[in-house]
Amino acid sequence: MIKLLIYEDNPQLREGLTMLIDGSEGFSVLASFKNCSNVAHEIKVFRPDVVLMDIDMPGVNGLEGLKIIRKADEQIKVLMLTVFDDHQNIFEALKSGANGYILKKTPPAKLLEYIQEASTGGAPMTSSVAAQVLKMFSQIQPAVENDYNLTDREKEVLQWLVKGYSYKMIAAEMFIAIDTVRSHIKKIYEKLHVNSKSEAVAKAFRDKIV
Repeated sequence: MIKLLIYEDNPQLREGLTMLIDGSEGFSVLASFKNCSNVAHEIKVFRPDVVLMDIDMPGVNGLEGLKIIRKADEQIKVLMLTVFDDHQNIFEALKSGANGYILKKTPPAKLLEYIQEASTGGAPMTSSVAAQVLKMFSQIQPAVENDYNLTDREKEVLQWLVKGYSYKMIAAEMFIAIDTVRSHIKKIYEKLHVNSKSEAVAKAFRDKIV
């Protein structure tokens, strides 16, 4: 039995959703509310499996309610059910921890499928919303890797540092004098704007230098 809470400010739609879901086998609507003013208390009292959440509600809206839920509980599945399919609302909902994003024009049978999918760990989305998400990802520019103008020799020295080698071990591996290793490392520190081995290693990992 999938237990739900519904947050929807339109009383007719709220009642219709309750009747549809509660009247379907395997689903139980524990309660329904017109906004998220007391959502932290309500999820604690009712312990739902899935929350069906509108976005545009008076008082505390669905996006704010979602953030409140996520601060209190990471396990409850929150499925946004809304008329909004714009970039901003979709991005904000997914960033805040929504498990799915579906539109109110979704047919009843499909809505039940989406709720079932969300309850088992899926991330249901109306096809037009999924298309928007793919478009958003395609527009994200990949991080540009920065090599800080290190020479190949300096990168090789940095790689040995990352592996935890001492100056003496690096010198032996590269068949160079320890003073030459020190000279390389001094230049590496200057180019990376760091002052220690640990800082250099951290920057090498963070900026994918080696």
